[in-house]
Amino acid sequence: MIDKLEMFLALANTRHFGRAAEACGVTQPTLSSAIRQLEDQLGVQLVFRGSRFQGLTPEGQRVLDWARRIVGDMRAMKDEMRAVRSGLSGNLRIGVIPTALPMVADLSAPFLARHPNVRISWLSRTSAEILQGIERLDLDAGITYLDNEPLGRVTQVALYTEFYRFLCAPGTALAGRAQVTWAEVAEQPLCLLTGDMQNRRIVNQLLADVGANVQAPVESNSTIALVSHVSTGLWGSIVPTKLAQMFSEGAGLVAIPIVQPEAEHSVGLIAAARDPQTPVIAALLDEAGRLARR
Repeated sequence: MIDKLEMFLALANTRHFGRAAEACGVTQPTLSSAIRQLEDQLGVQLVFRGSRFQGLTPEGQRVLDWARRIVGDMRAMKDEMRAVRSGLSGNLRIGVIPTALPMVADLSAPFLARHPNVRISWLSRTSAEILQGIERLDLDAGITYLDNEPLGRVTQVALYTEFYRFLCAPGTALAGRAQVTWAEVAEQPLCLLTGDMQNRRIVNQLLADVGANVQAPVESNSTIALVSHVSTGLWGSIVPTKLAQMFSEGAGLVAIPIVQPEAEHSVGLIAAARDPQTPVIAALLDEAGRLARR
């Protein structure tokens, strides 16, 4: 039953029989047969079929919720038994909003020093993708904003407070200032993150609060691309303090505090609300707590 539920989850996530089969390491006929067997066992149709996948039936949607809980619990049990047998081990998949990437080593280094048999994959994701990934069991945890948009039912540990800086090249119009206002920043040519990023939605709101409706001529979902454009001296950008520090110190750019207001948002680690947590997620949450108390 568990194997069939795993295949059903893969199909619901990929919405494609071939890709789901590939994700599960089986042939497409094997996956299709498993889904039909699951339907027979439950006595309901789970999938609308045609020449290709056409979505889940209403019953399929309800089974999907149960499947996520059952498979999640089974994975948690396996993790706990593995920890009892040989200590913490395994692979952690953690989604991170791009603006928080400069701090991930602050969590990785002490965590892996305590638990050397664990491996971490840090994956750049939007805040929405992080929540979706945790719900779908594609991600084990995430680092995202805690206080700006609804998170749903998750366990969370605040890591740091995000403030904002105007990043620009030396010699540009505002480069010599000790601080700048949001209204002044709005008058500059800007390169900003794309609208699917929560940071961009935060920035848009802060600019709107001072009466500005900025249409950035350059957008990217990559902070590296933004810094590349700032380095030309043709654009400035609005970035969190941690990111600004990395590039003002390492790339010779100028990072200026933005005031009126000096806005702030909480960024932290989230994981699925589960009791008990898997040993490796519990250890990760503990490490995040230590990091936050530094």
